[in-house]
Formats: sequence, structure tokens, C-alpha cells
Amino acid sequence: MPALEAYSRNLDYSYAPGIFPSLEVMKKRPELVRRLLVSSKGQDSDGVAKLKSLAEENRIRIEIADKALSRVSGKDNCFAAAVFEKRPGALDAKGDHVVLHHISDQGNLGTILRTALGFGYHDIAIIRPAADVYDPKVVRASMGALFSLRVTEYADFSDYRQEFPDHAAYPFMLDGSVQMDAAAGAVPHPYALIFGNEGSGLPPEFQRVGQPVRIPSSDEVDSLNLAIAAAIGMYAFRRK
Repeated sequence: MPALEAYSRNLDYSYAPGIFPSLEVMKKRPELVRRLLVSSKGQDSDGVAKLKSLAEENRIRIEIADKALSRVSGKDNCFAAAVFEKRPGALDAKGDHVVLHHISDQGNLGTILRTALGFGYHDIAIIRPAADVYDPKVVRASMGALFSLRVTEYADFSDYRQEFPDHAAYPFMLDGSVQMDAAAGAVPHPYALIFGNEGSGLPPEFQRVGQPVRIPSSDEVDSLNLAIAAAIGMYAFRRK
């Protein structure tokens, strides 16, 4: 088989570093997995044993690859990584969406993916430029939630909106005209929760998109961390 390369956005494959993310892709999307890399140091691990069993069941090649694991994870104690094929998933036109506009932090992106899955959101739109959803750091931060989600990237928000014009849109903005609880009280389905960049938030033109909302908070902070704000918003709308 061809040698594996250091990850880049241009590759048609990526890595799920860590036992739990690897287990998630092996259980949820085994058809995507090309190889299973395991460490010589983790041969007695229960997690590695489970991964090997799944790989054998699905006829996936198993390789002892200490150097590759260290390179992919940036750590010396990574016991496994699944090499998986990138395959975007079309969003469900009837599902509620989470739209991430120009999100740039890999940790935030991974955390939001995991939180979305936890609150029952399975459709994620990412508006470029943005962090690479297939970057191993994002996959690991999501703890493998990526493999239970439908994720599509768009070059511009207008492209997303053209495809889903009937979704009720709720941009989260510091100067949103309606408090979140009021907006979430009578939300129609399907809807789209829209979150902006960590530093700049959503551009002013989003004031004219759907119903802008704000998360009430004290005046002792200027804003909330994006992953926390997204979690609050997803929970509030799902709870109502």
C-alpha cells in the first residue's frame, strides 16, 4: 500500500487519532476506514483489542506504526489511529441545522460537533474560510462525533441559504434584537442556528437574516467563548 503522508487539507483521507475516536469511526462508518494504525506499546490495551477485532471483522488492514502515530497525534502515548476516507454528507432538508460561519479554532469546532450530537443536531454547515473539519485535531476534539454527523462545507453563506431557503434562521449576535429564550419559545421547524467567528462574530449583514438573537449575560464580560455560546443556544432551542 502507498506510504501515508502527513495530514493536509488536500489529501483525500485523514486520521482519527486516539482509541475512542478510532472506535467511533470503526463502529459508525467502517466503510470509510482504509487502515488501522496501532502502537507496539498498546498491544495489551482493551481498546486496541476491540479495534483489532473490528478491523478483522471488516477486513481492514492493521499496521504497527509507532512513528506514524507520533507524527499524526503529536504525542508519544497515542495507541491507535484509524485512517479514514473523507466523504462529506448531504444535509437533511427536513432537519434542524447548525451553521458555523468562518469558525477558525480547531478545538472549538471539534467541541461544537460533539455538543451538537449530544443535543440531537445531526446536520452541520460550515461556511469557509474555516477550520478544516477533517483535521485530526478536530476529529480528536470531537471524540469521533464527526462520524455520526452530516457535515457540508459552503464557499459562502448565500450558497447555503440558496439550498435551504425555508429554514427559519437564527443568527446569534451580541446586538441581536431578541433574547434567546423569547426566540426559542415558539420556534418553527426546520430551523438553522447560526454562529460566527470566535473573534469577530457574525458580520452586520446578518441582522437582516431571519431573527437575530442574543444570549443574555452580565455586563461584566463582553462575550462568551464560541463553543460555550453554541452549547447554550443549541440546548435552549432543543429544550423548547
